Amino acid sequence: MDIDIQVAEAALRGDAKALDLLLARMQPDLRRFARRTCASSEDAEDAVQEALWKLHRKFNTVEKLSALAAWLFRIIERECYRLFAKPRRTVELTTAQEEGLQAPSSPLQLRSDLVAALANLAPHYREILILRDIEKLSAPEAAAHLDISVAAVKSRLHRARHLMREQLAAGGYRIDGF
Repeated sequence: MDIDIQVAEAALRGDAKALDLLLARMQPDLRRFARRTCASSEDAEDAVQEALWKLHRKFNTVEKLSALAAWLFRIIERECYRLFAKPRRTVELTTAQEEGLQAPSSPLQLRSDLVAALANLAPHYREILILRDIEKLSAPEAAAHLDISVAAVKSRLHRARHLMREQLAAGGYRIDGF
């Protein structure tokens, strides 16, 4: 990884724009390494985000810029291993009828399409969407429940909502403020 020493030194002096520029320049190399190291592309994205988050929080503790790349690659490697070794939890979906609930006032087709779109999400996206938007857990509570960082919760929730919007829009629904 090629690190611009002038930008890195400016970031160490507290220049927020320089730190943002440094993080942006590092991302492609970190993503390539994570894709080779992690079991899935989602895990790779989570690992890169975790590494960048740690760098952002602890950049002022960096003593040698020459060791920065190795430090980041090691964070990604550990995060990939943690995500791979972590048992995957799944959330069972049930219909309102199975739980004895009243049918919602929205059209039956919309409800059916929402359940289908939710079921089509990857398990980790479905789980975070249920925890945050249905069970109304806070980001720190969801992070503790899933044993991931708050940044990963936010990233996964954003991606899950985006995927839901895409699926519903593909089904002909107009999406406003979802």
